[in-house]
Amino acid sequence: MAYFTGVEKIKYEGSDSRNPLAFKYYNADETIGGKSLRDWMKFSVAYWHTFTMDGSDPFGLPTMERPWDQYAGMEQARARVEANFEFIDKLGLDYFAFHDVDIAPEGNNLQEYSDNLDDIVARLKKHMQAQNVSLLWNTSNMFHHPRFMFGAATSNNADVFAHAAAKVKKQLVIAKELNASNYVFWGGREGYESLLYTDTKLELDNLARFYHMALDYAKEIGFDGQFLIEPKPKEPTKHQYDFDTATTYAFLQNYDLADHFKVNIEANHATLAGHTFEHELRYAREHGILGSVDANQGDMLLGWDTDEFPSDIYNATLAMYEILKNGGLEKGGLNFDAKVRRPSFEPIDLVHGHIVGMDTFALGCRAAQRMIEDRVLEDIVEKRYESYNSGIGQAIIEGKTSFRELEAYAKENTIKVESGRQEMIKGILNQYILGAGVTARV
Repeated sequence: MAYFTGVEKIKYEGSDSRNPLAFKYYNADETIGGKSLRDWMKFSVAYWHTFTMDGSDPFGLPTMERPWDQYAGMEQARARVEANFEFIDKLGLDYFAFHDVDIAPEGNNLQEYSDNLDDIVARLKKHMQAQNVSLLWNTSNMFHHPRFMFGAATSNNADVFAHAAAKVKKQLVIAKELNASNYVFWGGREGYESLLYTDTKLELDNLARFYHMALDYAKEIGFDGQFLIEPKPKEPTKHQYDFDTATTYAFLQNYDLADHFKVNIEANHATLAGHTFEHELRYAREHGILGSVDANQGDMLLGWDTDEFPSDIYNATLAMYEILKNGGLEKGGLNFDAKVRRPSFEPIDLVHGHIVGMDTFALGCRAAQRMIEDRVLEDIVEKRYESYNSGIGQAIIEGKTSFRELEAYAKENTIKVESGRQEMIKGILNQYILGAGVTARV
């Protein structure tokens, strides 16, 4: 059965195309900085938003019309597998990602959970081999079921901790079976609502114990994918332990995990933490923990995680600048943790969403690469900090001075501060972004 009728394979037609079912900027084989766009970005379909999201919200019933929803239970799960690989084929994608309960019903107990997953995983593997598609990452949903109301690895209840461990154990086996590039931990409820009844030290210690056990089991079964933590500051819990990249990195260092984990950064989570997307990417890059990216954006007028498809070229350019400076994402990619808006309820809207997201990042990649080639920001930054290249600044950098010497120097010298020229720099950035949309270097 075809689930996306009327949609042929999406092709690159260039910026002059008026075909809504064509790429305007994403040419998978276009080479930039020695790599193809396909290799730089490694786009991935998020199974949950694409095939299970129904359009319901706290104020309204489901709106999505999905042909696979004519089925239920395992039949629906099997239909979603077919829809996923048809979608991947038509978009020309190479990767997808999922939570355990996205691909199969959880069942009434762990045995049913395992049996249901085995059925679907066998089907996924068959399609992956036939279409040469890879699993970017998988993860366990440990936030939806009521048992996780107080967390999973940070729950006050040891039985919940054990259940969470069983779920992750199964998912690591699946990651090994499907040769996943990464395994993600998103602690949706790994946090607390109130300190009045919370032992934060015990909860953080237990979270670290959980991660170490996961590492041990991965080593035992021979899974060599990258472990990732996805920071998020709030929603659903008020105080989440993985608030942002810096908080997550401090946790990893404190519990001897920094050599084993990287971060999966989501754009909308960055803004919820009060940061920009590029801030989180920069921090992760400079500390060697940039692993993968969930590509989306939020609505700045709303204070929650709206998970919109990325269309902001400015943000995409600055994000791709960080990714290019990182040399790419190694085992990671750009996963579209994004959902079409509730009134965009037809299956074809899913296609439009992915097209705009892929085009946006392709355009951003072009602009960022040209900026790097021309050393636009590099030269600006080097000049701004040039006082540290000689004299007293060099002595500071090399650790060859002291407060006494600095005081004596300061008494003899007059400070001269130069303008940061921030507005001029933004104008230059605009030129590169606009220029990237005019022609493509193929």
